[in-house]
Amino acid sequence: MFFLLQASTTGSSSWINLIFIVSMFLVFWLLMIRPQAKRQKEQKLFQESLDKNKDVVTSSGILGRISKIEDSIVTLEVSPKVYIRVTKNAISKELTENVNATIES
Repeated sequence: MFFLLQASTTGSSSWINLIFIVSMFLVFWLLMIRPQAKRQKEQKLFQESLDKNKDVVTSSGILGRISKIEDSIVTLEVSPKVYIRVTKNAISKELTENVNATIES
């Protein structure tokens, strides 16, 4: 009798462990993977929407105005008649939004 009782609790214990592992993976996905994928998608859409004469900020903090776009290279005017070339990936959506919000205030 004791052996049967012990066997049934072991089976339910493994199901509880399985449910716990699946729920941990679900929480990890909801809190970390999904938001990161959403941010990457928004950044990609932002980079595709870059246009000439738009004020932007690079991820290193350089402020400039887009003067030319060639495939994945963007030429920024950082001062009158001073140009630098950066990749599209270097232009940060979050920093650009923050700086533009500060300037408008």
